[in-house]
Amino acid sequence: MKVGLQIPDFTYPGGPPTLGADLAAIARTADDAGFATVAVMDHFFQIGAVGPPENDMLEAYTTLGYLAGHTSRAKLLTLVTGTVYRLPGLLAKTISTLDVLSGGRAWLGIGAAWNEEESRGLGFPFPPVAERFERLEETIQICLQMWAGDEQPYTGRHYQLERPLNRPQPLTRPHPPILIGGGGEKKTLRLVARYAQACNLFPTPDLARKLDVLRAHCEAEGRDYDDIVKTVYYRFDAGEKGENAQQIVDDLGRLAELGFGEALGAVRDAHRLEPLEVIGSEVIPAVASL
Repeated sequence: MKVGLQIPDFTYPGGPPTLGADLAAIARTADDAGFATVAVMDHFFQIGAVGPPENDMLEAYTTLGYLAGHTSRAKLLTLVTGTVYRLPGLLAKTISTLDVLSGGRAWLGIGAAWNEEESRGLGFPFPPVAERFERLEETIQICLQMWAGDEQPYTGRHYQLERPLNRPQPLTRPHPPILIGGGGEKKTLRLVARYAQACNLFPTPDLARKLDVLRAHCEAEGRDYDDIVKTVYYRFDAGEKGENAQQIVDDLGRLAELGFGEALGAVRDAHRLEPLEVIGSEVIPAVASL
């Protein structure tokens, strides 16, 4: 079982003047502590589960590029990009750029998008859910084509690319891994089986059934279920003095028994750095062999 850090909150005591230094310290500490992943949300406004929309929210890929320069081993991704936030050709270029500049550590985290408020607020289109899923599949197809070096025109229902040139190509071959977020059983998990190297699910009581659904989609697609990395969102609360470390280990053990390979999520009070260090010393080694 691996442990990954998602950074969803950028409202720290020092405010914007120290935000860059604070964020760099968080990423370096997590990287040194053995976190397998450093991820950020891809939102324009803060989401309600974290804070009010007026709280600080950084643009995701600018942030990941910055974090690439302050880390050396953790993979870098969004959890997850809303497919309607960027045109597919630009997204493929963005991930390629991040992969090259980070030394081959970029992943594409992507989903169908859900936050209509922020899209309307900044003037982004927010089509109905069925169309968003159509755009999601076309976006993945375009990224895969561009990462394969195929410059033939792409003609889809929603996107048309005359020459999908992509130079430089990503360092990661055959391409940066794709993680699709969400637990929708008819569409999302089918797309995971068809295209993705990883999925991300929320820790709801029906996790085992979600994995069974994914397994069935893999059988229908002729895909090896075991080839897909199963990640689960988990909120890490190590406690004021690390007193919750064993509880985290026990929780991750149960998730590993279900078949999850990585617990990925926010760490409470990560800006204090000590919680990251506690997880690095007391949790990550304890779950490494699960």
